Amino acid sequence: MASLPVQTHWIDGAWTTGHTRWIDVVDPTTEERLAAVPAGTAADVELAVAAAGKAFGHWSAVPLESRVAAVRAIAKGLSARHDEIAATITAEVGVPTWFSQRVQASLPAATSAAVAAIAEKFAWIEQIGHSTVVREPVGVVAAITPWNFPLHQAVAKVVPALLAGNTVVLKPSETAPLTARFLAEVIRDAGIPDGVLNIVHGKGPVVGEALATHPDVDMVSFTGSTAAGKRVAALAAGTVKRVALELGGKSANLVLPDADLLAAVRAGIANCFMNGGQLCWAWSRMLVPAALHSQAVAAAAAEAEAFTVGDPTQPDTRLGPLASAAQRDRVRGYIERGIADGSQLAAGGPTPPDGFERGYFVRPTVFGGVDPTAVIAQEEIFGPVLSIIPYSSEDEAVEIANATRYGLGGAVFSADPDHALAVAGRLRTGQVDINGAAFNTVAPFGGYRQSGNGRELGRFGLEEFCEVKSIQRPASV
Repeated sequence: MASLPVQTHWIDGAWTTGHTRWIDVVDPTTEERLAAVPAGTAADVELAVAAAGKAFGHWSAVPLESRVAAVRAIAKGLSARHDEIAATITAEVGVPTWFSQRVQASLPAATSAAVAAIAEKFAWIEQIGHSTVVREPVGVVAAITPWNFPLHQAVAKVVPALLAGNTVVLKPSETAPLTARFLAEVIRDAGIPDGVLNIVHGKGPVVGEALATHPDVDMVSFTGSTAAGKRVAALAAGTVKRVALELGGKSANLVLPDADLLAAVRAGIANCFMNGGQLCWAWSRMLVPAALHSQAVAAAAAEAEAFTVGDPTQPDTRLGPLASAAQRDRVRGYIERGIADGSQLAAGGPTPPDGFERGYFVRPTVFGGVDPTAVIAQEEIFGPVLSIIPYSSEDEAVEIANATRYGLGGAVFSADPDHALAVAGRLRTGQVDINGAAFNTVAPFGGYRQSGNGRELGRFGLEEFCEVKSIQRPASV
């Protein structure tokens, strides 16, 4: 282990291994060991929660302007380490360098700065009749984050939690844990006291479950699969702690008959394959008028085949490997299921891309003629796989779009923006983009149904980490 770079827990302002068992972090491009993190235990969680609890009294009493200044320092610190962060994410997740630089390493600094500005104008105290309503910190927050956007997801929880006066225990994904070090170092350099942020590495069934059941953890904010989110919610119910869940999705890109079909297909493929298709709001279902189905399938297949698969550090690569062997095998299994169930394979397939037998690579894949009830149209694949579904009427399209257990994202394309807005209003989902509108870092992000509960980002994300107290005073005579 001495020759392999290691990253340890961060507890009460100190780096600590806790014990000698380790989890390898694997480079998805080469399948070689990249680093290692400790396999945390319930004892490590106990230390981290105790540190957070000890720090809460002081940190929650720090004036708001000082917490805002600290978060602005976090934003500057993350921005200063942008290139280092991007290189680390490319190495551990496998996404192309250009995407790591443009999105993965840029979002955390941007969202931190944005929520700091929001906090200054936030209604921390308001008067309602003869009641003074006060928003206060929840307490000790457990933040459990995924591997697909490792630093962004951590920052989207940790920063608003700290702004609201909470202290945090962060459990990063063991698949992509390395950027947590940057967050710890930047928070330390911002002058935030020891114990306000703690990081415990390890696996969900051990560290995650210890956090969800711990009686001194007041809130769990979890991002991950719907199955894991259900488990977290069930465990947290034992202590009736607050739970915020950002879970899976099966978003529909609804292309109306008057839309620019080629533009809608191009944007749809780009969104579906973004980050290797490893994003919860990916537009993984494309709904097109039946009369335009063949044209849409041909256009999507041509777009998919133009995606350059390869080494994520090369500038012309558009699709790197998936993040792990388990993810590669899962996605290939869904592609095989789509073929077996009779969907039309228009591009890609389950075999490795030519020349990439090593590494966790998957062909960018497009299916046409997909039955809306098929497995590949209902279950979250989390890879570069698009299902194109024909529809006969707008009402049927809306019905198909809403006919999954999820409700996270979606899209509508139309030449008539007002009509697109009306259709968007009929979609039972937390976020809808019209004609390829850009992602908004301060708009609420979250889902309906089994895509979770609660919201992240902006004012709504800040509210998640607040308790509300009502203080009644006698009315003046």
